[in-house]
Amino acid sequence: MNSFSNVVLVAISLAAAGSIEAQAPAQPPAQAGARGGGRGGPVDPATGPFTVTLVPPVHGKLQVTPPLPADGKVPMGTVLTLKSTPDSGYALDSTWYSGRGNFGQAYHEAQTLEYKVTIDQTAQVGASFVEESVVKDIKVTNNVVYAKPGMKALKYDVYSPKGARNLPIIVIIHGGGWNANDEDVMRGLGRELSKDGKFVAVSMDYRWSAKSDGDATSNTMANLIEDVFGGIAHIAEHAAEYGGDPTRIGVTGDSAGGHLSAVASLMPNMIGSRGFGKTPGVFEFMPSYLPKGKTAEQVRADLMKAIKAGAPSYGVFAPASLKSYSDDPAADQSWVDAVAPILHIPAATERAVPEFLTRGTNDRLITDAPVKDFTDALVKAGQRAEYVQIGGASHAFFDWKPTEGTKATFAKYGVYYAAAMKNFFMSVL
Repeated sequence: MNSFSNVVLVAISLAAAGSIEAQAPAQPPAQAGARGGGRGGPVDPATGPFTVTLVPPVHGKLQVTPPLPADGKVPMGTVLTLKSTPDSGYALDSTWYSGRGNFGQAYHEAQTLEYKVTIDQTAQVGASFVEESVVKDIKVTNNVVYAKPGMKALKYDVYSPKGARNLPIIVIIHGGGWNANDEDVMRGLGRELSKDGKFVAVSMDYRWSAKSDGDATSNTMANLIEDVFGGIAHIAEHAAEYGGDPTRIGVTGDSAGGHLSAVASLMPNMIGSRGFGKTPGVFEFMPSYLPKGKTAEQVRADLMKAIKAGAPSYGVFAPASLKSYSDDPAADQSWVDAVAPILHIPAATERAVPEFLTRGTNDRLITDAPVKDFTDALVKAGQRAEYVQIGGASHAFFDWKPTEGTKATFAKYGVYYAAAMKNFFMSVL
């Protein structure tokens, strides 16, 4: 892994036959007192007080109200108002809160100048800014809720060129080992794909696997795929509001999202109402959102026509590296095979779906061989397929988080290959 990417790997356990990992940017050194006593006494990990550290922003300012005390110790339940102010020539990227001082599952942010957070753990707060030119021609619609099948509301963010009308849509599906991150982590790619006025980009979230969301019952891989199809159905239904054309959709995603975007582009024929594994040999995905008056079968017909291309980045495609996440005793290998894109590639004579694949040569999580195997399988089916290896890049170079290391990685690799991806989608859509 190149040192400049400034990332650490957080392992996520998957099937015994294979694994993938989520990445989080390296954080500043732990602050003194973060785990020690405060105001003369020990810190109770359940009740605090908790150390809150303000990470000095670059290209802007962050005001915290009430002001943080000199020792940073904040009582449990304190509500802090974070107010961001960009410098001249810059715009807000996000105002953020990082629980436990890391950028994993306790990390939250808002694309608003004012953001209220409630302190219940050791945390860092900060603000991120980007050059104004990056966002000045884009209208961003944040947090559109498309379904709520479990504990969390499922939402997406829309990046529409100003004045957009009837443009093709690119749906982006985030990675994170199927149990981390949300749609915000792909906003850099969303901005790049939409900034020159040729596409509407939409970055979407989905349920996390197993009980990672706090749901009482496990979310299976089929459930995550049902969310993806439900989100795309909602996006298509509201496409005109965003300046998009619901009949011209491309899908991309990275890492776990690479898997899900491959499924979305190649396997909409498996949308249906008969259930996933409820009847032996029957595996259908019921979208978690259905437009009013439409059946799953009608959505299947719509999306099979509308989804015309995929661009899965450093993804997982074969059953050996997947699992069902189901507690059902009937969840045998056939359940895993049913969510593996390499086993469900349509013949191009029946449905042509061009694919554009990328992988960094320094990616320790996704090796060359399985991506090449998937590319070869696409070609064997007569599909147009392009596989680009990116010299020097590690995993997750399309991700965006408010740390300078992650931004630098995206600037070095993400911007250039987002343009290559955009050219690919232009050739199809």
